[in-house]
Amino acid sequence: MAGHSSAVVARTGDNPFLRAVAVLSNLAGWCSAGMIVAAVAITCQMIIVRFVLNGSTVWQTEAVIYLVIAATLVGLPYVQRLRGHVNVDLIPLSLAPRPRFLLAMLTSLLSIVIVSIMLWYGFEYWHFAWDRGWRSDTVWGVRLWIPYLSIPVGFGLLLLQLIADLVAVVTGTDKPFGLE
Repeated sequence: MAGHSSAVVARTGDNPFLRAVAVLSNLAGWCSAGMIVAAVAITCQMIIVRFVLNGSTVWQTEAVIYLVIAATLVGLPYVQRLRGHVNVDLIPLSLAPRPRFLLAMLTSLLSIVIVSIMLWYGFEYWHFAWDRGWRSDTVWGVRLWIPYLSIPVGFGLLLLQLIADLVAVVTGTDKPFGLE
């Protein structure tokens, strides 16, 4: 039987660090939404050019792919702030407050480690593209450091949000897993 969790948006309280990270995560969410809208607009333009005007498209497909991927990566911290990532809260719901707190610490620290690794390698990949002047093998020939920048930016902002979530739980500003 499926149920609905009582988890709410990550709380910030009066903590300036938590508020700053919340602002960045919300800004990332708006940027992500803007990229999705731009991708939809470009797709509509591409359809009109191809099927109404019977012309060819050069950059549209590639731009839409890069925008959707960037929207996904840049939107990660916003979704984390809203607690919208897929989770299984059966175990946290069944635990007493102290073990729930310890589980929250463990999962937060593991998430921070994993996202830090992704950030490190994402930055390295972006830097290779920047340093070596990589371009796509298409007619458009976009400089790949531009779309690849979404990797370190997205994971960097997600890391900040995860650290803010950990700080909120440790300081008592928020409950473990957002559960009351």
